[in-house]
Amino acid sequence: MTQQIPSTEPELTGVRNFRDVGGLPTVDGRRVRHGVLFRSGHLAHATEEDAAFLSSLGLHTVFDFRNAADHRLDGLDVELPGVRNVNLPLSDPADGAEFWRMVRDGDLDQLRSILADGKGAERMIVSYRMTVRERTAEHSRVLLSLAEESLPALMHCAAGKDRAGLSVAVTLLALGVERDAIFDDYLKSSAAHRRYKVRRSGTSASAYSPEVMELLDPLFDARAEYLSAALETIEETWGGVDPYLEQGLGFTPRNRERLRERMLD
Repeated sequence: MTQQIPSTEPELTGVRNFRDVGGLPTVDGRRVRHGVLFRSGHLAHATEEDAAFLSSLGLHTVFDFRNAADHRLDGLDVELPGVRNVNLPLSDPADGAEFWRMVRDGDLDQLRSILADGKGAERMIVSYRMTVRERTAEHSRVLLSLAEESLPALMHCAAGKDRAGLSVAVTLLALGVERDAIFDDYLKSSAAHRRYKVRRSGTSASAYSPEVMELLDPLFDARAEYLSAALETIEETWGGVDPYLEQGLGFTPRNRERLRERMLD
């Protein structure tokens, strides 16, 4: 019997943005199998009850796309018995520790200089484009792992929105999931209850100000323009999804068929 996975995270106290990617439709009328691919924010603050729930999913691999700065900020993932943890750092739109120091300390002038007047959204778009162009080896490794051994799998970064969001999107492209469904899944990360919780020092009066939160909003938001930029980069650089998978990622049609056998109903 297929386990029913909640669409939100009522059981999870310390893990945000958790969901099963199952059920999404493909262009040829199939659907992503439930219980094979999950996504979330980091697992560093998972409670014992959270860890028990995650262990019940029968995970083979957890892909952690955070970098060393993320680990210093939030901590390492909790250990799930019998689950392989693969740390595969990807580009971070927030640029790690120095950026988050400004956020925690409420350095308003610096935040304005890098995020005001649309610069925050542009920062995200540039990062998404760069991740697609420059992280082909990492995305190749993920797809090859999923095609051979790594299911069920959980993908996460810090918020489960950008780095994990792109990796999930690449996987869904390889599965032939409908574009609208890929966008719908990605945009779910914008829900208020799913967003990453910033841990600020609170030493500045502006640390929690509405202006700071407005400046940060483009970074915490999942916007269609961000994912569109990534997909446009695939078209511009490789000429489409098929050549991107085959030439960019070295993911052959045989690999792709194996992935579809393992992940689609």
